[in-house]
Parts: sequence; C-alpha cells; structure tokens
Amino acid sequence: MALVKRSLSLHGHRTSLALEAEFWDVVDRFIAAEKRSLASLIVEIDDSRDPDDPLSSAVRVWALKQVQQPPRNHV
Repeated sequence: MALVKRSLSLHGHRTSLALEAEFWDVVDRFIAAEKRSLASLIVEIDDSRDPDDPLSSAVRVWALKQVQQPPRNHV
C-alpha cells in the first residue's frame, strides 16, 4: 500500500505525516464530523502518545480505535 503524505504545523513547526489512504479516510471522517482541523487532532494525538512511539504509529492506533468503538450520537 502506498503512503500518502500530508504537511501540517505541529506545535509551531512544519512537519509531514505519511499514512496509508485508509487511515487518512478515518481521520478525515472524524475531523469533518467534529468540525475541527487536522492539525488540532494531530496535536492531541501527539500530546498523548509515548515519546518513544512514532507519530505515524500513534495516529494509526488512534484510527483503529475509532473504527472499533460504536458511533457517537451527535446532538
């Protein structure tokens, strides 16, 4: 599977994140439903991960957890 790279600002620094398209689909659906930016989600994931774990791995685990939990009810 090919990686798709996106650039964003993370704590004031430009960086890029490469994930498979399927993981980006989960991320994109979440940020659209929550009406938030990609950067704000990635900062949240970055702040909660173990510093020894790569950010891309942390985002993949986050995405997996999203698809494993029941859908939220939005009011």
